[in-house]
Amino acid sequence: MVFTYLRKHPECLCHLSLYLLIFFQLVPLFVVVGAGCVGAGYYLMRLALKNPDATWDRKNNPYPWQKIKHDQCLKFYTHTDYSTLENKRPNID
Repeated sequence: MVFTYLRKHPECLCHLSLYLLIFFQLVPLFVVVGAGCVGAGYYLMRLALKNPDATWDRKNNPYPWQKIKHDQCLKFYTHTDYSTLENKRPNID
């Protein structure tokens, strides 16, 4: 029924949902590409907000990399428990 309607009215192919009804094999491709775009956006936002190399407020925090605590983890994923490590650097405050 949908296929006969789309054959008579090809202008409806511009709608993505109807297009995916015809070519349902493309649904996993759209899901994977969409998830990749969301993951890349999340990672860019995480880098911009959590990374000490990015400075958003130079007046109040001109050197954010000096404010990192010795037990603070900045990596995305790690096996090391940073709360159990000892502080090997001198206090700069």
